[in-house]
Amino acid sequence: MALQKDNALNDIQTDFETLANLLMEQLDLLLQIINSEEIVVADDVLKKIEQNEREIDKREVKLSNKIVNTIVLYHPVASDLRRIIACYRIILNLERISDLVINITKFIKKIKKPDVYLKLHELLLSMTEMSVKMVQKAVLSYVNNDIEFAHWTVKNDEIFEEYNHKLLKKIFAKINTAEYDKQTIMSIINIKEMMSTIERIADHSTNIAEAAIYSIEGKDIRHIKLEE
Repeated sequence: MALQKDNALNDIQTDFETLANLLMEQLDLLLQIINSEEIVVADDVLKKIEQNEREIDKREVKLSNKIVNTIVLYHPVASDLRRIIACYRIILNLERISDLVINITKFIKKIKKPDVYLKLHELLLSMTEMSVKMVQKAVLSYVNNDIEFAHWTVKNDEIFEEYNHKLLKKIFAKINTAEYDKQTIMSIINIKEMMSTIERIADHSTNIAEAAIYSIEGKDIRHIKLEE
């Protein structure tokens, strides 16, 4: 029984890392799209993103079932139980991040004014790079039991939100939509939706980091701020 339990726990860890790697590939493709400065997403890139999305959905369901079965069949000890519960919380967030990547590609395709996109491109790229870094560190905090990476992610989420809100206010305060045609206004709206979606990716990275902290220390820090 002990051997079967260990095999089940190892199987969960292996499947988790496969799913996490697929999500990281999604984020790499997203960075590739934003880096291109183009409002047209290449067909091969979009096809790969959609293919990964379907695979992530299937693996999330499969892994969730494995976690439930392992808890029911093997009654893992407290430390193992915390780890697989944290794993369950994390894979839900990974699946949602993949959904957000799909949403961003849809917003890009709705932008009709390349010049408007280029004016805001530097901010979009900066936001995307930071969000991706936060997800990477949050996942690594769980995989490697690295509490410092987890704390870094949670603290930087607050900085990220405050910084970008200030920038967005400055940028959009300068835009007088009364002077623009319908296509320009719709492009601005879709870029704003892109920015909000990128920010949601950062929010999910915080959820992942909080789950990692629960796995490592047994502390549930959701809805509270980390002590300095």
